[in-house]
Amino acid sequence: MLLHGKRYTRREIEARVGRIEQLGGIRRHTLAEGIESGTSILAVRTGAGLAYDVTPDKGLDISAASFGGASLTWQSANGDAHPSYYDDQGTGWLRTAAGGLFMSCGLINVGSPSTVDGIAYGQHGRAHHTPTKQIAAESVWAGDELELRVRGVVEETSIFGGHLRLRREIRSRLGENAIEIRDEVENAGFRPCPHMMLYHFNFGYPLLTEATRIAFPGGRVTPREADVPLDGYDRWEAPSAAYEERVYDHELPKTPDGRAEVALHQPHFPLGAGHSAPVTVRLAWKTDTLPRLVQWKMLGAGVHALGIEPANCGVEGMAAERERGTLRMLEPGETVRYELKLSIE
Repeated sequence: MLLHGKRYTRREIEARVGRIEQLGGIRRHTLAEGIESGTSILAVRTGAGLAYDVTPDKGLDISAASFGGASLTWQSANGDAHPSYYDDQGTGWLRTAAGGLFMSCGLINVGSPSTVDGIAYGQHGRAHHTPTKQIAAESVWAGDELELRVRGVVEETSIFGGHLRLRREIRSRLGENAIEIRDEVENAGFRPCPHMMLYHFNFGYPLLTEATRIAFPGGRVTPREADVPLDGYDRWEAPSAAYEERVYDHELPKTPDGRAEVALHQPHFPLGAGHSAPVTVRLAWKTDTLPRLVQWKMLGAGVHALGIEPANCGVEGMAAERERGTLRMLEPGETVRYELKLSIE
């Protein structure tokens, strides 16, 4: 294990601490105020500067995330609202969406509210507001490396409707500043089922300032609205109360390793005691199952967030996806796998 610039064996590390959580690990908390009351948190610390909160009550998504004590993410004013407050009608999702490092959008609908075959689907689907079952949170030695693992199962079901089952595992290692997300979505039903999936990563201040530079994978970039200028999609700016959100679709080029990456470089990331240093956050994913990238740029005062959103679909909703002939259908028993990795250097 490489920790604080020096390599140790497991026994050398264990000889230096009373319990390994002195350095890092996983700890469970329960929030106790307002609409967050009752929401559980699995707080993960890697011991190398990266810390993040996994939310079992909200699809096993990741809420707050920080590096060296400074935030990496945008946090919604809603906070980690308990899923009992979720309104699945229309755009009710916006009232309880947490923001944070990422929110799972899907599993059946993504994007705008949609009505298909007489069934109404709310904005961005139910995954982010569905409590997880079969939760496991453990620290496991693999030789001289301590792996921090969180896993669980999220299901979207309806009598006479679809039955999709998400098995999620989130991994980090003590001494490393990285998060791996490994998801499997299975059609546990006996009829084909629509499957739309989008990982809504949300970055914010102080990772994002006017000095931040954003590197996209390349390829054609298309604004959602025809009157939105293309210039500036890869720059960050100061907040403006009058700013209207912008959404861009990025065409992902084919790469030899079948992966895409977005990098955010902050030359003056705060690391405490008045010090700062260059920090680069990289988000990479496999494009065979997440072939699309949506960018949400929102410079509005009080929001000021950048959404980087690998997906298997667009954000216009199921009806639009079906009309285009691009709606992903999972056959009975079929499984699709997603892999993403966030790293800090």
